[in-house]
Amino acid sequence: MYISMLSCLFSYICILLAVAFFTLLERKGLSYIQIRKGPNKVGLAGLPQPIADAAKLLTKEIAKPTMANYSPYFIAPIFSFILALFLWQLYPSMYSSSYFKWGILFFMCVSGLNVYGTLLAGWSSNSKYALLGSLRAIAQTISYEVSMALILLFPLFLMGSFSFIEIKESQELIWFMFIMLPVSFMWFVTCVAETNRAPFDFAEGESELVSGFNIEYGAAGFALIFLAEYANILVMSLFTALIFLGGSSMIIFESDIMFMMKVLFFAFLFIWVRGSYPRFRYDLLMGLTWKSFLPTALCFLLMINSLIYIIYY
Repeated sequence: MYISMLSCLFSYICILLAVAFFTLLERKGLSYIQIRKGPNKVGLAGLPQPIADAAKLLTKEIAKPTMANYSPYFIAPIFSFILALFLWQLYPSMYSSSYFKWGILFFMCVSGLNVYGTLLAGWSSNSKYALLGSLRAIAQTISYEVSMALILLFPLFLMGSFSFIEIKESQELIWFMFIMLPVSFMWFVTCVAETNRAPFDFAEGESELVSGFNIEYGAAGFALIFLAEYANILVMSLFTALIFLGGSSMIIFESDIMFMMKVLFFAFLFIWVRGSYPRFRYDLLMGLTWKSFLPTALCFLLMINSLIYIIYY
């Protein structure tokens, strides 16, 4: 029991460190994309910058907006952060303290709850900017969850398993990315929309909503909201690598290194997309999932289902 608790605690500390330094990677990556220097004043080449940011945010006074609904206002960031950490329980390591046979169902349930953290933060702030940002994020997230659920049916049909570990280890000969090339592209776009990242960052549109659903947050609340957001980016990169670029885990150390390189590649793609494209129009964003992704996914599912029926029956 104590070993399991220590393992979970160590895993969460590593996750928080990974999230902190991913923010540094993003700031450095965007700076070079935009031909400027990123953080370079704190320490050697700006490497301790995430630690300085965390110290600044966690030592500031917590703001209490006069008209806010205090209970949900303080609960919302904690709720979002806890849900983001829950998803990391699905990390397929040989040293994991738990094994989820129904991992995909757990992932869908937890990702479906993420929308409530944004809703609570926007509504309880009692600000029209925060409310508009949360409403746009809710509509966007729920719409793209439909595409996400349909795309997740592809590996389920191919493998007949709800376990991420079994899906990963089944790709020794060929990656699912090559079998389902258009679907893998749709999955990545859906991940960008689900995490409210540019060019789909309508929940935090600075030019329209000042700062969106988190406008009334500062100090520790702001830190928890963005820790949750960046933890979700890394965990979506993890699941993308699992589903489409899996591999065997026979050689433990070598396999873990190669797998983390794949995760880092997809995480950097989030940064690359943010630095390359302007913000989408909201009606085009919603039309993309309902008019393009949904019919395409249904057509591919029908084709795969028919093929499986012909092969086995």
